Amino acid sequence: MVSRRLILFVVAGLLLLLLFVADLVVGNTDIPVADVWGALTGGACPDVTARIIIDIRLMKAVVAVAAGAALSVSGLQMQTLFRNPLAGPYVLGISSGASLGVALFILGAPLLGLTGSLASMGVAGAAWAGSAAVLLVIAAVGHRIKDIMVILILGMMFSSGVGAVVQILQYLSKEDALKSFVVWTMGSLGEVTGSQLVVLLPAVAVGLLAAVACVKPLNLLLLGEEYAVTMGLRVRRTRALLLLSTTLLAGTVTAFCGPIGFIGLAMPHVTRMLLADADHRFLLPAVMITGAAVMLVCDIISKMLLLPINAITALLGIPIVVWVVLRNQ
Repeated sequence: MVSRRLILFVVAGLLLLLLFVADLVVGNTDIPVADVWGALTGGACPDVTARIIIDIRLMKAVVAVAAGAALSVSGLQMQTLFRNPLAGPYVLGISSGASLGVALFILGAPLLGLTGSLASMGVAGAAWAGSAAVLLVIAAVGHRIKDIMVILILGMMFSSGVGAVVQILQYLSKEDALKSFVVWTMGSLGEVTGSQLVVLLPAVAVGLLAAVACVKPLNLLLLGEEYAVTMGLRVRRTRALLLLSTTLLAGTVTAFCGPIGFIGLAMPHVTRMLLADADHRFLLPAVMITGAAVMLVCDIISKMLLLPINAITALLGIPIVVWVVLRNQ
């Protein structure tokens, strides 16, 4: 079993590296691997090509790796916490809260005269604030409620209510503002600037560290909260830490890249099938690798077909979700 895990991790790591290089090569203009290597190492490479690779494609590939790992880990945590195979990183309303924050900002930004990079950072800040606000409400409610399924239902209802408010704002907004909001909902890995990346990567790193700290509690929660309590687990403290980790991971990615769907829902199931193990000591790092790899694949396909990233993740993720439903049935 150990050798099989080792082989899987080595193969997945090599595949992730190959996909990362492929993401740097593929684009509107195909760039030879030799030029990519020259741009990364400071070797012989045309200046224009080097700027394309370093300033655009490399940054986008790094964002894809961070987003894929973050969404997959947050989805794994929610599925384990709620013991629901169809739970995902947005199950508690993170996406709806972010959408509300962005909708409010896009409607208010033109009136305040915010343009350029300031407006872009404002969209990210509004999305993060909206998702964090929703999670704070859910966490406050969860502190008084012991049943985790009640929290799940409340989160879904709250998400529906926030979604209704967003629809009202869309109906009342002007055409330009509505177009900007719709484009944001399609998701994008290429809109992250250098100053935003400095915020995104540390936030994701802290969220992943919090997830690693919850590995043992997650294994206990697989057997139910009652069993976990008998083993000495402080369930409410663990639940709060998991919600914090999910907010940092899914909320930050949603803020800077838009609501990217199905990666967090589908990749934990794919990883469990490949690893044939539910132990989070191995499942958590494996989910990071597979999530990052699949996000790179989606980015490559989106660049080749000139389609939004959300369309690609949905086309790849929906068959997996259907398979999970049929298997459970």
